[in-house]
Amino acid sequence: MSAPTVPAKPRIIPAHPARAAVGMVLFLALLWAIEAVDQFVFRGALDYDGIAPRQVEGLTGILWAPLLHAGWAHLIANSLPFLVLGFLVLAGGLGQFIAVTALVWLLGGFLTWLTGFGVTVGASGVIFGWLAFLLFRGFFARSGRQIALAVVLFLLYGGVLWGVLPGTPGVSWQAHLFGALAGILAARLVASADRRSRPSAGVSPSPIGP
Repeated sequence: MSAPTVPAKPRIIPAHPARAAVGMVLFLALLWAIEAVDQFVFRGALDYDGIAPRQVEGLTGILWAPLLHAGWAHLIANSLPFLVLGFLVLAGGLGQFIAVTALVWLLGGFLTWLTGFGVTVGASGVIFGWLAFLLFRGFFARSGRQIALAVVLFLLYGGVLWGVLPGTPGVSWQAHLFGALAGILAARLVASADRRSRPSAGVSPSPIGP
């Protein structure tokens, strides 16, 4: 008779930290390379390819907006949280990282297109989505380790959540808000999928044969 299968504990850091760190550094390097091309070749003109609300041609900006930034200061402000939060989201594996990021990127971007004002660029919507995902994932999964990580992240980055409210001129609070809401939805979907795929405690497959 087989021994009972013990469900793996939810991870809070990637299984291969060095590989995940290198991946995030390369992802961030892509953003810096794009900004360099925008600044030195196109003189900032690429920023007009961001999300242009309620314009049909602005829909393509949903794909490009997180890759573009309104100058070096904007990119520098996003760089550290992009690295840290993206690294932590990779704890669920590359497939989960891609799924969570795609949901935040596309759903958050589409809702920003529906409700925003002015052209929106920057990775902050994705960053807010990652942060919300990490904050809520542990509660949906009932994981003490992930909840503890969420508490630490809230202490470190909780103040930025005020960015989901209007009030700062020139800042797309819609991208922040809808990125965060998409991150919460992603956390809920991931937790539900994990519960469906996890074997029941104490139940093992029946042996075949004598």
